[in-house]
Amino acid sequence: MKKLLFIILISISGNLFAQSEPQNLLNIFFKAYEKDAGKAVKELYATNKWTERAKDDIEKIVGIVNGFTESYMGKYNGYEIITTKKFSESFMLYSYLVKYDRQPIRFIFKFYKPSDKWVLYSFSLDDNLDDEIQEAAKLFYLDLDKK
Repeated sequence: MKKLLFIILISISGNLFAQSEPQNLLNIFFKAYEKDAGKAVKELYATNKWTERAKDDIEKIVGIVNGFTESYMGKYNGYEIITTKKFSESFMLYSYLVKYDRQPIRFIFKFYKPSDKWVLYSFSLDDNLDDEIQEAAKLFYLDLDKK
């Protein structure tokens, strides 16, 4: 019985730790996003107690994602990773392409690990992908030495 209890405690603590990893937090976020975008944003911000001070900014973002209705943006078609950047062992950036019928939106998540738990540091979104891909296609950025 003690062994079973010990195994259960180990597995529960492992799950709690795993959920605090940025990628796991993002998996939870996107699963919730499908059902209620605004609630998903609020829950992600809730990982960081300090975001309580930025309620107005959070509500603006919630208003924006709640505005991505089917009548305005078309159907939500999922998401794809654009890039991940690890600045240090305690700071990471994740950029995602969120797909709607009308157009893609980029979501940028920054996570910080001040001690033993990852928290959302910041979240932003934009629709400037077309400008960036057009800029990247310019001759200046091509590697002409490769043959």
